[in-house]
Amino acid sequence: MFHSFFPQPKLFFTSGILWAAVCIAVWYTVGPQIGAAIGLPPLGPNEKAAIGLAYFVSPDNLWFYLYFTIFVLIFGLAWKVIARDHPWTNWSIWGSAFIIFIAYFSVQVSVALNNWRGPFFDLFQGALSKQGNVTAEQLFSLQLRFLEIGMVGVALNVITAFFTNHYVFRWRTAMNDYYMSMWPKLRHIEGASQRVQEDTMRFANILEGLGVTFINSIMTLVVFLPLLFRMSEFVGDLPILGAVPHSLFWLAIGWSLFGTVLLAVAGIKLPGLQFRNQRVEAAYRKELVYGEDHADRADPVSVRELFSNVRRNYFRMYWHYCYFNVARFGYGQLDAIFLNFILIPTIVAGRITMGTWQQIATAFGEVSNSFQYLVNYWSTIVELLSIHKRLKAFEAAIDDKPLPEIDQRYLARQTEEDAEPA
Repeated sequence: MFHSFFPQPKLFFTSGILWAAVCIAVWYTVGPQIGAAIGLPPLGPNEKAAIGLAYFVSPDNLWFYLYFTIFVLIFGLAWKVIARDHPWTNWSIWGSAFIIFIAYFSVQVSVALNNWRGPFFDLFQGALSKQGNVTAEQLFSLQLRFLEIGMVGVALNVITAFFTNHYVFRWRTAMNDYYMSMWPKLRHIEGASQRVQEDTMRFANILEGLGVTFINSIMTLVVFLPLLFRMSEFVGDLPILGAVPHSLFWLAIGWSLFGTVLLAVAGIKLPGLQFRNQRVEAAYRKELVYGEDHADRADPVSVRELFSNVRRNYFRMYWHYCYFNVARFGYGQLDAIFLNFILIPTIVAGRITMGTWQQIATAFGEVSNSFQYLVNYWSTIVELLSIHKRLKAFEAAIDDKPLPEIDQRYLARQTEEDAEPA
């Protein structure tokens, strides 16, 4: 799955994570000083971010684009030397880097919208309260700035969808080519054709959505956590806890980690059950296929036994999904009121305006959703894990490792049938 597309996957991903950590550390320590030295300084403490299209070409953002390009070139060129014989390095290295960049840029679109919300909703509140100092021209102007940001978002979504579709299909092509080159070893495994065709397709399609969302979540944390850290200065005492320094920052992390752990514990059995479900369904389907050509196959006793395995596994899944859904939907309901609950003392004290509340709610929601990646996509992750298990079992034949018990039984049965006289 990974060796076919990425050069030395364990080393590649480990070095990528370490290099990203170095990049982030340098950016948040000496990055602003380096940017200022080359004429691209960050915003000052009393400066407000540009609103609309101008935000994306501000000096601090231009400095980040340059900074990102430099660090990616260093990493990519080093790996081009290390893996010069790998056929998919251009897509796996430069394609991955581009996906990371467009994920970061999509987060910047969210930041630009958050910058817009503050002044717009403050004017909106002023107009509703009939203060008399809000004009229609001001609101129209901010609506145009919103349209500018929206058009950037539309273009980015189109580019993201188009490129990731091609990127993931290249990955599927790499897997397909690799498995077919090993076909003499694999053709005797139960459902070999299905694993090469359907499982690689499903693996690629699921990974397309999950992978891009995961990278977006990481980038969102990198960008929005510092914003939430600064916005905590607007928040007063918290219910029960009282005054907590940088309260929004710590509450977002704590609440999201609680939900992640809750869902991980509640759903710990689901990947294994999904994996087992694919196997019993495949065994049932295979017997029916044989029954189309052989009168002695798919007899009532065999079919009844195989289908009873399918039914038993589904009923077990229904039970485990029952209490998992109690945890998931219960947490989701509490999450809907959590932020407003902790902000009630601050709102009553009049410490924030409607615009500031909108910015806090957006930043908190972005951070919370990013930390709740496991919560939001657990069902899809379970499906991906089950496919991964299935393909890993498939690859055991390539590495001459023992096959899973269910595959050993199938292979023994096939050997017996091939040994029978015609």
